[in-house]
Amino acid sequence: MSSAKQSRLANKECSVARAMGLVGDRWSILILREAYYGVKRFDEFELYVGIAPNILSARLKKLVSAGIMRRVPLPEHSRRYEYVLTEKGRDFFPAYLALKKWGDDWLADSAGPQVVFRDRTAGHPIKYPEIRRSDGEPLRLEDVEVVAGAGAVPFNRMRFGGTSRSGRKTAGPMRSREKSASRSRQ
Repeated sequence: MSSAKQSRLANKECSVARAMGLVGDRWSILILREAYYGVKRFDEFELYVGIAPNILSARLKKLVSAGIMRRVPLPEHSRRYEYVLTEKGRDFFPAYLALKKWGDDWLADSAGPQVVFRDRTAGHPIKYPEIRRSDGEPLRLEDVEVVAGAGAVPFNRMRFGGTSRSGRKTAGPMRSREKSASRSRQ
């Protein structure tokens, strides 16, 4: 198999690529934004997102099919529905908050963000969690080592090293180059 085909397969299996396939387009993330704001009805999504009904219908079907939202019949209207977040959809909220924080920090007008979230109990703005290293210090990109996970396809096991599905240690290209360089110095 060519390396380009292996790369495409690795991308297909990547959890980030899969997540982006479900929520990575503009409309889907804006629909989720409105669901987090409490919107449940088709006409409200249409109004607040500013989306054409055919596109909204397609995105809601995709979110329902993916198990991110659930379509619930309205008791007062037998042919109308609400769209409610599932546990899977609610679990995406921290990822949405991270995206919102980045947008607020880098793209908001100088007056500040359009919307802020407050703690319902205390009434104070929520504090965004900071990702930390194992020693409690703030995590920086330079602190992260990428290694193949237990579910890695062969391409990624070769690319990143780590442990194979059989439990055997594998060496990624960086480790292989480091070994070759240390051997040539001896």
